[in-house]
Amino acid sequence: MEKNLNAKEQTILFLNKRGFSTFVMCRDCGYTVKCKRCNISLTYHEYTNTLKCHYCGYEIKNVNICPSCKSKNIKYFGTGTEKLQSEIQKLFPKATTIRMDIDTVSKKNSHENILNKFKNENIDILIGTQMVVKGHHFPNVTLVGVVAADDSLNIEDYRANERTFAILTQVAGRAGREKQGRVIIQTYNPENFCIECAKKQNYDDFYNIEIQLRKQLKYPPFCDIIMFGINSTNKDEVQIAAKKLYNILQKNIKNCNVKIELYNPVIAPISKIKNKYRWRIIGKCILSNNIINIINNSLNEYYDLKLKNTRVIADINPNNMN
Repeated sequence: MEKNLNAKEQTILFLNKRGFSTFVMCRDCGYTVKCKRCNISLTYHEYTNTLKCHYCGYEIKNVNICPSCKSKNIKYFGTGTEKLQSEIQKLFPKATTIRMDIDTVSKKNSHENILNKFKNENIDILIGTQMVVKGHHFPNVTLVGVVAADDSLNIEDYRANERTFAILTQVAGRAGREKQGRVIIQTYNPENFCIECAKKQNYDDFYNIEIQLRKQLKYPPFCDIIMFGINSTNKDEVQIAAKKLYNILQKNIKNCNVKIELYNPVIAPISKIKNKYRWRIIGKCILSNNIINIINNSLNEYYDLKLKNTRVIADINPNNMN
């Protein structure tokens, strides 16, 4: 980066987390500040000195005293784009920086304004989330740095490798559009095949390895995934509803003699969002009209139970497994 600054060339730093710190914890008792509506840690935003939930928008003032043990030993963990910008400004105080994430593009035309400012005013460093990845042409960008490339691998989703590879190859494409470019990926898993393939820009190798993994694990395109999301404002009712729906599905699958691999109901990875408790049931199959009829009939049978506080959504090959 220092070489780039001396050469009057631009740099893009990509980090797919916004905010200053990803969670706040008391070092004495271990209390973590969470959203009161979602089972998720609040993210600290230094600019507004607030803690925010990135799922429901809940926001409180920053915590300086632990609500549990009254200790003042509060520690900030994790790094977002806001903290990354702060650290870069400490390292390179003379460099000009600009940040692009959801927090900085909330106003009308702010997205275009940031991109135009970076390009036309020759700002030294652009820091951002996925917004900086796709389709932008910056002739003077010769260095791209990816911070914490592993984050997108550590999600409970069969597309994790695919999405990581896509992000890394896309962000790498921002460097060296007209001049010789360099891309540096910071990772704890340099041996991971999708990071290795992204490093070499080898689409064929990535496809060949990923398609074999999906075949072995029975993931799309070799099967279809059906996810039944069950949510309720009542914690006990959602568990009862999930088990009842599972029993109905099992019965109808058996009666119709179709091949569906149905897994037991479990709590969703994020167990509560917007005051609704969440469970899920996952099935694997080759989708057919017969199976669609079983799903519809099972849902109708379930709704006949009239569990007032509970809602069910059936999603085929969902984009989000959370």
